[in-house]
Amino acid sequence: MFSDLDLALFFAIVIIVLFAGYMAYFWRKPENMGTHEEWSVGGRRFGTVVMWFLLGGDVYTAYTLIAVPGAAASAGPGGGAFAMFAIAYGIMIYPIVYGTMPRLWNVSKRRSYITAADFVKDRFSSRFLAMLIALTGVLAELPYIALQITGIKYVLGALSLPITVSLIIAFVLVAGFTFVSGLRGPALTAIIKDAIIWVAIIVIIVYIPIRMGGFGHIFSKAAAVPGYYPLSINPAIAVGYSSLALGSALALFLYPHAITGTLGAKDSKTIRRNASLLPIYNILLMFVALIGVMAVAYYNKVPAISSEALPKIVMSIFPSTFTAFAFAAVVVGSIVPASIMALASANLLTRNVYLEYINPNASEKTQTNLSRVLVMVVIVAALAFSLVPAASGEIIYLQTIGGAIIMQTLPAVYMALFTRKLNKYPVGIGWLVGLSTTLIALVQLGFKTSLYKNLDFLYVGIFALILNLAVVGIGMAVMKAMNKIKDEGIIENSEFNDIE
Repeated sequence: MFSDLDLALFFAIVIIVLFAGYMAYFWRKPENMGTHEEWSVGGRRFGTVVMWFLLGGDVYTAYTLIAVPGAAASAGPGGGAFAMFAIAYGIMIYPIVYGTMPRLWNVSKRRSYITAADFVKDRFSSRFLAMLIALTGVLAELPYIALQITGIKYVLGALSLPITVSLIIAFVLVAGFTFVSGLRGPALTAIIKDAIIWVAIIVIIVYIPIRMGGFGHIFSKAAAVPGYYPLSINPAIAVGYSSLALGSALALFLYPHAITGTLGAKDSKTIRRNASLLPIYNILLMFVALIGVMAVAYYNKVPAISSEALPKIVMSIFPSTFTAFAFAAVVVGSIVPASIMALASANLLTRNVYLEYINPNASEKTQTNLSRVLVMVVIVAALAFSLVPAASGEIIYLQTIGGAIIMQTLPAVYMALFTRKLNKYPVGIGWLVGLSTTLIALVQLGFKTSLYKNLDFLYVGIFALILNLAVVGIGMAVMKAMNKIKDEGIIENSEFNDIE
């Protein structure tokens, strides 16, 4: 049971982080906070340290603290060692960031882009394709925000707090500080949030193995649990493991929130420096995944609800005061990323739907105010998405569902960073085929997973992307045969060069 002092500590930590989010309005405040660039991407002034925490926040969310240990604690072909795909993709993602994001930052700085869809519009001279990419980004963010919401649910339930009322209050406050501070809110709170999370996780991963007799004993005991695979990947799921790791790596920095955070950097060198430093987060992530294995060994069985692995083992082993501290870390690790995810989605709706099709003459102030309002709309939509089946089981699939969706924007964003020869029609048709395939497969799977059993558990995002790229390739081959290949759009290749 939690004492009043424990609950006071829990709420104090959450309130301090939320308060910092509101105070971020005054942090590095420019003369004019009314411009959309200042609110949306912090005026592009964040240095290496702030960017390390901000982009690291894309890794340390409820996905890391609840979903990954939950996946590691699950039974069947997807359990145990399979959860280590999160480590594998964490290693693969940063070379991708190093090669792509500086180019996107350079052209975005030169042309004042706020979203990836702004880039797509000029690269293909197509505001319609840009709108499709924008809406895809918003759709992909909904399950990711829903994952944060669901992660908080498990903690609130363990604390015996009223879940619905607490969630509504928490996310109204998150929307509030995002409304006021823009990207400065999640940037400043990410520093506090990550410090709290690092303390909590280091204590957990050091103390529990000591308490349980070391990692060797933990793995031996977990391996004895029937149907559980803590040490090796079941051959039946090998394709799923590999495709999920690759797909997640390709998807992460296509997400609008990752791009928004990246565009807040002060220069492209800062992005490259962070791509080199961010793998430090991955070291801790490996140990976080092992908490799921520890839970199986401790209880000598697979948890009935795998996503409760971390909350339950922490409650069982640690004093209530530390448990309250750790639970507060989970909550702030959820609400801060949710803030930037909602902000990024709101930017897409404002810039690439409202500004393009509803009010082309909207002022900077109007755009900023609309984005502020849309933050709340996106959070409400994500609350609804948190009711899908994956949210009540292995919530790691909420993230992989979002990844499968956003991955279909890869030709329009990543590939277009390196060539002007892509034409909007093959890219648009490829997007349609890829996204349709993704959604049909997810419906067939009941939104419970993103691994397609009939194809050796292949990740649906990778399967759809293969079809997407095939359509783009065939379309471009047809255009080449018709001598229709030319430089597209208005962006010159020199605009991707570093700004001195």
